[in-house]
Amino acid sequence: VLKAYDYFYPSREEQQMYKLDIGWPKTPEGFTGQTFCVAVDSLHGLVYVGQRGDNVPKVLVFSEEGYFLYSWNDTVEMPHGIFVWNTATDSSVWITDVGTGKYGHTVKQYSPLGKLMHVLGTPGNAGSSLIPLQFDQPAEIFVEENGDIYVVDGDGGMNNRLIKLSNDYKEIWLTGINGTGIGQFKIPHSVTVDAFGRVWVADRDNKRIQVFDKVTGEWLGSWSSCFSEDGPYSVRFTADYKYLIVAQLNINRLAVLVAPPVGAVGDCVMVHTIQLADETKPHLVDVDMKSGAIYVAEIGAQQVQKFVPL
Repeated sequence: VLKAYDYFYPSREEQQMYKLDIGWPKTPEGFTGQTFCVAVDSLHGLVYVGQRGDNVPKVLVFSEEGYFLYSWNDTVEMPHGIFVWNTATDSSVWITDVGTGKYGHTVKQYSPLGKLMHVLGTPGNAGSSLIPLQFDQPAEIFVEENGDIYVVDGDGGMNNRLIKLSNDYKEIWLTGINGTGIGQFKIPHSVTVDAFGRVWVADRDNKRIQVFDKVTGEWLGSWSSCFSEDGPYSVRFTADYKYLIVAQLNINRLAVLVAPPVGAVGDCVMVHTIQLADETKPHLVDVDMKSGAIYVAEIGAQQVQKFVPL
């Protein structure tokens, strides 16, 4: 039986969909640590990079053309995930911090210039799953336009869960425990929301993507057949929501999967892959929702690469 989305692609022999922008960034030596995460502010043409290391700035800011603009460091210990949230009047940068020192185990909101505005979690305190806002190595955050917040917690700590918070930081729903069953997680590593009311989670060590209803938190389905070689590390939609970009760190690959329209989630269909160099280790990605460019934070290569749609 043909599934609905089989009609989009008569042939799996895809043309190249992306090409590397070899001129981005203009000064690659600006990366002085391990680049763990990247976030695009497509409204203002900015790219934020979170990196780790001793005596390195933890957040670097570039223009989308690749020029280094500035950096900041205060109260960021070990960035794991990063996200830019824009409203009509304002933008802010959310960072998940998995450090074990006095700033760690938190999700923090900063101004674009690095002023700390809000902290979720108890800094320096690894949480238990009993308390919603007590994190243990929170992996990533996604914030919707209306301010609703989704956090996947954590990156190998005792929590394995997906939390939705309102824009005033109250719990709307929480799902997930450590396990392999439906709605359970083993290292929920990345989260994103599509245009059809669904939340997509890279359930890394279970080698699958799980999908939930954003209003209720109800489980809608999962994809696993595309990830037999390596689990998904990152999930982001293309600007038109037709595809899902997934990073696979251990096989140094980006996979482009068909995003199902409304209705059944079905199983994954991989239409394209971008093979990166050995030991590149793509960790988290982000997509410019204006230009469609993909930015890849690579902890092995200690760089961020930009791929532009053809």
